[in-house]
Amino acid sequence: MRCLECINHAVFDTPAYCKEHFLAYFENKVRETIATYNLIKKGQRIAVAVSGGKDSLTILTLLHKWYENVTAIAIDEGIAGYREHTLKDAQRICQENKIPLCITSYKEFMGFTLDEILKKKKLHPCTVCGAFRRHLLATASKEFDVLATGHNADDEAQAVLMNIIKGNTELFTRLGPVSGNGPTQFTQRVKPLYFCTEKEVMAYAYLNGLVDSFTECPNVHESYRQIIRDELNTYTKTRPQAKQQLLQRFLKAKQSLPHKKISLQQCTTCGEPSSRAQCKVCEYVSLLSTIKKDKI
Repeated sequence: MRCLECINHAVFDTPAYCKEHFLAYFENKVRETIATYNLIKKGQRIAVAVSGGKDSLTILTLLHKWYENVTAIAIDEGIAGYREHTLKDAQRICQENKIPLCITSYKEFMGFTLDEILKKKKLHPCTVCGAFRRHLLATASKEFDVLATGHNADDEAQAVLMNIIKGNTELFTRLGPVSGNGPTQFTQRVKPLYFCTEKEVMAYAYLNGLVDSFTECPNVHESYRQIIRDELNTYTKTRPQAKQQLLQRFLKAKQSLPHKKISLQQCTTCGEPSSRAQCKVCEYVSLLSTIKKDKI
């Protein structure tokens, strides 16, 4: 198969591009998303949530290439056989590009790793992990103007379907290239890879030597998202544009939805913004305080 733009062999199939033209196509797509949705302004202090996977390393290197004041923030959940490997990739890329890297961990925050918590308490790993990750990212990014995440088109299409099926329409404000629907006490979160498929991101990361293998969280099999992901991937085998169409229609529909802003108050325990008297993180911390360290 030949590249659509030249006579060279194509390294990507849809669209059919050689390495040079695929990289240009991908970067233009990300630039256009940033410009269209005004995600990042010149001179802003940019934090990038970095896991060490293909998505976060891709957006980290692109934003470092295009902007100044970029810092990587990584969260070490303490998932043995997984996170230590991805963090090595994050450290390597940051060292090679001289990008400041801040690493914080669950162990540091509450005295336990995620693995230790799950051994002692029957909690859904993705639910507790998500709560702590959001909290630590919010805390670590407070001094920045914007927090960029590596969410891609597949991630967001899955999230739209999950929230529709569960009836969580109040969470629609978290979806879209910009999270939220107005000023809050949190650093604004943006998703420059919003319209890039997982396949495109993976190709870009491999072609640039950002990653050489794909590792998945061992807890993913317990995730509701995995069910939605698999069904959506099966559906798109015969309808390749389904994910992109879903996102475009969602964004159009979202404009006509009433902007029901979640009322925030201060958590009575930690003082951070919360929709309830006590935030979910402090609820978990209180629950975990019954764990005796010497028994782990």
